[in-house]
Amino acid sequence: MTDRTDQTDQTGRIDLGPAAQRVTTLLSGVSDDQLGAPTPCGDYSVGELLDHFMGFTIGMRDAARKITGGPGPQPRPGRGSAEGLDPGWRRELPRRLDDLAAAWRDPAAWEGTTQAGGVTMAADAIGLFALDELVIHGWDLARATGQPFDCDRSSAEAIVGLLSAFPEEARGGGFGPVVTVPEDASVLDRAVGLSGRDPAWRAAG
Repeated sequence: MTDRTDQTDQTGRIDLGPAAQRVTTLLSGVSDDQLGAPTPCGDYSVGELLDHFMGFTIGMRDAARKITGGPGPQPRPGRGSAEGLDPGWRRELPRRLDDLAAAWRDPAAWEGTTQAGGVTMAADAIGLFALDELVIHGWDLARATGQPFDCDRSSAEAIVGLLSAFPEEARGGGFGPVVTVPEDASVLDRAVGLSGRDPAWRAAG
């Protein structure tokens, strides 16, 4: 992992822009014939993962803005669908990633409570889950498509803190059993292991 400039401001809020931009950069490296390929995220294919990105970017953007059930495209619940992937995802997903990052740059986004996926909790916790989605699923996409991936240290440490506090019995969906990593593992590898993925995962072939 390459350490970059700390993305946390003096209030503890994290700029989601760098993580969102990394995902956008990966998109140009995804070929159409990779959409059916497996990813480290359980049985998600690349196409399903991209459809998940299309949905959660809207949901987490609206969570930052404290919007529930507003007009416009709504994220589908549950796992992504390769068949449901918008054929214009190459154009639309970068825009949604930018909107997501911009929404969480508003200090008010991190205050009070908000809702995402039908769950209401502290807004700053949901902001961290948005960061986790960007970084961990960004890593998933990079590994599945044979691309490099890095993350600034402050973002990776924030995810380690979030997932370390996640009770084992509450794991499910995108969080599998913790994968133990070496003591000298990078912070990003620790975050990946805590998310239930093997940092050594590589696409076949």
